[in-house]
Parts: sequence; C-alpha cells; structure tokens
Amino acid sequence: MRDLPSAPPGTTDELPPEPLSHSLKQRHLTMLGLGGVIGAGLFVGSGAGITIAGPAIICSYLLAGILAMLVMRALGEMSAAMPASGSFSVYAEKALGRWAGFSAGWLYWFLLVVVLAVEATAAAKIANGWLPSVDQWVWVLVFMVVFTVSNLAAVRNFGEFEFWFAALKVGAIVLFLILGTLAVFGLLPDTDPIGMANLTGQGGFFPNGASGVVAGMLAVVFAFGGLEVVTIAAAESDDPARSVSRAVRSAVWRILFFYVGSMLVIVTLLPWDSLTPGQSPYVAVLDSIGIAHAGQIMDVVIFVALLSALNANLYGSSRMVFSLAERGEAPRSLLKVSGSGVPRRAVFASVAFGFFSVVLNLLWPDTIFLYMLNAVGAVLIFVWALIAISQLKLRKKIERDMPERLTLPMWLFPYATWAALIGMAMVLVLMLFDDSARPQLLWSSGAAAAVLLVAWIREIRASREIRAGRESRETRAERP
Repeated sequence: MRDLPSAPPGTTDELPPEPLSHSLKQRHLTMLGLGGVIGAGLFVGSGAGITIAGPAIICSYLLAGILAMLVMRALGEMSAAMPASGSFSVYAEKALGRWAGFSAGWLYWFLLVVVLAVEATAAAKIANGWLPSVDQWVWVLVFMVVFTVSNLAAVRNFGEFEFWFAALKVGAIVLFLILGTLAVFGLLPDTDPIGMANLTGQGGFFPNGASGVVAGMLAVVFAFGGLEVVTIAAAESDDPARSVSRAVRSAVWRILFFYVGSMLVIVTLLPWDSLTPGQSPYVAVLDSIGIAHAGQIMDVVIFVALLSALNANLYGSSRMVFSLAERGEAPRSLLKVSGSGVPRRAVFASVAFGFFSVVLNLLWPDTIFLYMLNAVGAVLIFVWALIAISQLKLRKKIERDMPERLTLPMWLFPYATWAALIGMAMVLVLMLFDDSARPQLLWSSGAAAAVLLVAWIREIRASREIRAGRESRETRAERP
C-alpha cells in the first residue's frame, strides 16, 4: 500500500496523472456507459410513466433523454479535456471554487452509497421470492460482500464484471426490440399486424394532454442517472481522453434509442390503459406475444440489472471519495492505494452504508426502500446543474489554455447548456408541485443544504487560516 500526496487545486492546465490503475479498456467503458442506466427504472418504473402519459410517454422519454444528453455532452467536453477520477467534482472546483467541488463530490457520493443500498435491497427482494427460506437481509449481506471483494481486487475485474452484466442487459433490450417489432408487423407465429390502433385509441396519442407528457417526463427523467460513472471510470483507462470521448458519444445515442424504441414497441402493442403501475410493461408485452415464462425471464434480467448498477455505483462512489481526499476535501487516510492501484480504504468507506442497510433490512424490510429513495430523489438534478454551470465557466478557459484538448465540444455552446439548465429548473419546479415527488425534493434539498453548510464553514476556516498565516508572515517581516 502506498500513501499518495494531495493534488492541489489548479487552473485548467492538464491534471497530473491519476495514481490509480489504468487497466480499463475501451470495451469496458462502452459497456459501462450503455449498461449503467439500463436498470429497474426502465424495466419496471417505465410502467408508471405510461399510465401517466399514455402513448405520449415516447415524448416524455425524448425530452428526458435530450436533457440527459445535453448534460452528458457538457460533462464529456470537460472529461475529454481533463480526465480525472473525481470527474465533475474536480471541474466544479476549478470553475466555481472549493465549495462547489466539495458539494458536488459529497452529494454524488451520498447519492451513490444510498442508491447502491437500495439496489441491494431490491435485488434481495427478488432473490427472497426465489428462495423464501433465506431472509431478505441475508441476501443484502451476501451481495455486499461479493461486490466489495470484487471492487477490492484489480480494477480490471470490475471492468469485466460490468462488461458482462451490461452485455446481458443490452442483449435483453435488443432481443425485446426485435421480437416486439416483428409482433407489430405480425411476423411472429399467431400474431397479426397491430397497426396504429393502440397509438390513436383509448383517448388518442395524448390522452392526458401536454400535462401528461410533462408529468411523464418527471416520472422517467431519473432513469437516465448513472451515465456520469463512465467519465469517472475513464480516468483509469489506458487512454482517458480518447476513451471518454468514444464512450460518451456511443452511450447517449444508443441509450436514447433503447429507451424510446422500447416505449414505442410497448405502447404500439398494448393499450396504454391496460398496464398497471409497479408491474413491468416488458413482461406484459412478452406475455401478449406468447413468450413462455416471461415474468421469470424478466425477473432474472432485472436481478442482473440491479447487481450491475450496485457494482457500478460502488466503483463510482469509491473513486469520488478518493478524488475528494486527493484535494483535501475528505480524510487523507482514504488515499491509501493497493499495489494493483485500487483505493481500498475508499472502497470500504463507500460500502459502509451498504452493510449498514443489512441492519435496516433486518429491522424495517418493507419501508426502508421508500425512505432511502426520498433522501436522494432530487440530488441527481443538483449534480447535473453543477455540471452545466461548470461547463459554462470552463469552456472559454479550455479554448484559451488547451484548445487541442477540446475534442468533444458541447453542441451550440452556450445555448444548449443554458437550455439544459432551464430544463433542470423546470424539473425541480414540477417536483415541488407534484404530491408524490415533493417529499423527495424536500429531503434532497435538506441534504444539499447540509453539505453546502459544511462547505461554507470550511471556506470560513480556510480564509481565517490564510489570513492568520499572512499576518504571521507580515509580523516576522517587520521584526528587525
């Protein structure tokens, strides 16, 4: 194990080389980008969006996907120019000051460690259904142990785990799109062409009007969270700048295609008002076209998706807290790195809440899931906003100081960045006036306020120390 020096804050000059391993390959990053956001939010949560917006859920996913694409493009621009394991936390510090880097990093770390515990809980519920004799909390413990060991090993092991997890999810989506498209045109056995009946019937394409589209967007926008991890992982690839450019380019377009394509197949094949919130519309489609054991098949896919997300979030949270320690924003003890380049103490710090969730699952197995989600409901939007603001501030500096590194420029700068910020502000306003989303916004705002308060106190202390040091030097200089 070796202790690493803290990297001082700088300008937009090229960042020092990352002390972590550089064994992730382009295929790892590409699959991480594709698989990171394909999870239970799509396979199950999309049903709630369809019941709100009807066939117009396609528009809701388009709007949410465009917002996510703009944020990722802004982040990709900065990551290609300045690859760093702290990603947007590093860029926020460079653009806005230490308080912003501290806030973005700790908020995202908080989001990831809570979500990985939620994912372990959700996967445990599925496993408990398969083996009811094994309690839910036991499954959470097993998952946490397995993926802690995986992340403590060489980062290449993480990459391989995530590659195959993501490959299964992507393969499931592609197979679903193929089967669904064949069913739409009546090319499967015992099927007839569907036509446009389900898109125009049951109240038409916009059964709940524009408000349904907007409410549907609110229901699905958070399903796009997770793409950010690919920019964190890029710092541990053999060619960070080139790798992140390729991964971001491929991921955002393909994910938008998977999401919108899936919704188009679902609402074309089935009447939108026949779906039940909380149940997978994918299972309903597979059942309708005669795929045997569709529910069990999707349970396996969702189970793998949850474990994949757990694995990716544990990785992302450990690298984020490691980067915070590098910049003096977290305990320096977290800077210990193994001989294979793994920040093991950062991994332990990030997994601690997941193990604590074992106790929570033992005490409150039926309610803890909801409280965990409420605590981080809007944190992703806060982080996205800091990404967009940082890109606005850093773009001109990158153009001036390192124009050759501007290999993934933001579209229509600065207008597209401002459009993304306006979109995020609208999402927060919608959450405020939505009865089901308001608790998430309030809890998340409380968490953000607490982090900002700590950042403000740290800024005051740092200013006092600087002033005291200056006065001490002046006093020594005045002595004869």
